[in-house]
Amino acid sequence: MISKRTTLFALSFAVALAAPLAASAECDGRVFEGKVDKVNDKQIFVDNRKGDKLAFTKTDNTAVSGLKTKWEDIKNNDWVGVCSKMLEKPRKAYSVEVKNPPAETGVEE
Repeated sequence: MISKRTTLFALSFAVALAAPLAASAECDGRVFEGKVDKVNDKQIFVDNRKGDKLAFTKTDNTAVSGLKTKWEDIKNNDWVGVCSKMLEKPRKAYSVEVKNPPAETGVEE
């Protein structure tokens, strides 16, 4: 007979293993994060502030989440994470998460 303690341990172990899988299932591609340079009704242009600027095309099913929930509400200078399959041409925005910008890093004097 299996004790309650063993059952509880097995259940918590299974949940711990499943958590990273659930997080990775949110995006079936890669997330490109950065500042919105330009956005219109069909495309979003994102600058990751590391020298890369990419354009993503909105699809009929593009989901917007986070601080804003509608494509029309996304504005220049918003900080976003765009889920896309980077090798597609054109790159499609499967989902866009609007976030708070990261804290500036630098040396304090």
